[in-house]
Amino acid sequence: MQEDYYWIILKLLGSLGLLIFGMRMMSDALQKMAGSQLRHILGAMTTNRFTGMLTGTFVTCAVQSSSATTVMTVSFVSAGLLTLSQAISVIMGANIGTTLTAWIMSLGYNVDLTNVVFPAFFAGMVLIYKKKHRYIGDFLFGIAFMFLSLVMLSTAGKEMDLEHNASVVQFFASFDTNSYWTILAFLAIGTVITCIVQSSAAVMAITILLCSTGVLPIYLGIALVMGENIGTTATANLAALGAGIPARRAALAHLLFNVFGVIWVLCVFYPFVDLVCSLVGYDPAVGGQATRLPVVLATFHTCFNITNTAILIGLIPQLERVVCWLLPEGEQPKREEFRLQYIQSNLIQTPEISVYQAQKETVFFGQRVQQMFGKVKQLLDEHDDKAFTHLFSEIENQEDITDKTEMEIARFLDQVSMNHLSDETKEKVRMMLREISELESIGDACYNLARTLNRRQEAPKDFTETQYQRLRAMMAMTDDALTQMNLVLGGRREEYDTKDTFRIENEINQMRKKFKEDNIRDINEREYDYTMGTIYIDMINECEKLGDYVVNVVQARFGK
Repeated sequence: MQEDYYWIILKLLGSLGLLIFGMRMMSDALQKMAGSQLRHILGAMTTNRFTGMLTGTFVTCAVQSSSATTVMTVSFVSAGLLTLSQAISVIMGANIGTTLTAWIMSLGYNVDLTNVVFPAFFAGMVLIYKKKHRYIGDFLFGIAFMFLSLVMLSTAGKEMDLEHNASVVQFFASFDTNSYWTILAFLAIGTVITCIVQSSAAVMAITILLCSTGVLPIYLGIALVMGENIGTTATANLAALGAGIPARRAALAHLLFNVFGVIWVLCVFYPFVDLVCSLVGYDPAVGGQATRLPVVLATFHTCFNITNTAILIGLIPQLERVVCWLLPEGEQPKREEFRLQYIQSNLIQTPEISVYQAQKETVFFGQRVQQMFGKVKQLLDEHDDKAFTHLFSEIENQEDITDKTEMEIARFLDQVSMNHLSDETKEKVRMMLREISELESIGDACYNLARTLNRRQEAPKDFTETQYQRLRAMMAMTDDALTQMNLVLGGRREEYDTKDTFRIENEINQMRKKFKEDNIRDINEREYDYTMGTIYIDMINECEKLGDYVVNVVQARFGK
């Protein structure tokens, strides 16, 4: 008999693992099908707290994971796409959306899902082999695994026959369901277990299993569900560890939102639970109604999150102030200058969002190299030795930063590439790897220009006014090319084309050709000596090279 229980427990653990795997597979497939539209939806439909809440609900219902939605939201706050108040409204919606999972599980204990499982497996297999629809196939496989796990959990629960196990029944009966200490103890157990397994769905499945057998009283089951609501916030808070203050604030807001809900429910615990029970026609004082308990748990989960959101949605500004007070800006550790601005490696959770972070970082990289070129333009007209040395040192330091930035973005994209990516996302990764390589070359070109100007500074003579005018004209044209490059990097591809970039590049080439011819004539006419002519033409050539790198970045952005 004892060996039978060991075998049943193994089946139970395996079923839970299959449940988590199925939900993850389904979530990943939906995110790949949605592609970049998922982040566009999350970013665009948050104009006010109500649309933000509805967006969070919709996205969570779609991907079947409040953790995925919350981590996405934290990443968006970190990337500067969402404000803290917008993020809080999305998180509130995510809590409502996750209640669909409880309803699916309660369905699994009241309906025979085997008739759905095997057709879903077959259809999924066919679609996976048809590469065009493989993500739909992955989605069907995820659903099939999830439903199969629910069937296996239900079967394992029946095989355990806990309602006829005197020791188990006596164990749970020993708890005083009318004591708040007992409720708090089970709430803590639910929190700890959810933090450990990092899956609120698994804890919900265990709770429904125990309640459906009739051994776990509904009050204790609901206490576990309340603990699961607090424990599920650990995912976002762990993801935000080491991230910037905005991301940590969004994760903390999720925790405070759920903790507040649990506190007010505890204040009216028994009346609230009795009200929920009456909605589904269940009487806690009457036995023999165990089959209704999964529905009671799902109803409570829904009522709890909807009521909590209704109470707090009007208090988002106050919640935001509390979070900002608990995590003031002063607590943010000072970042090293070369540290990435938008990418937080520990926030890698959803490939689509990770790629978006890398895009934001690449845009910032482009802005940084243009700022570096701006310092080179300043260096051209700087003649004071002390100020020149200080500015040159800054450019030298920025060149080192561009090298590190390229390596860190590439390392991050390499981590993202380890996931199963859609073809569109794979193409984006390839494009960005090309972009950052060319951007780093622009940084090298800026440093070469600075080194050339350093040679001018050390030379016994200076450029003539004509040379200065020509260099300023060439550098202004190069700066225009960088400006156009950053417009393309920061915008949607359909809004731009390569015509302006090639036009500027052609003008740079024509200018270089003319200036080279003028340089030979001026040296022959002894307007300046050969040494200053060489330094001058090196500057012109380096600007032209920089323009070529700009063209390469733009072409990479358009996948050419």
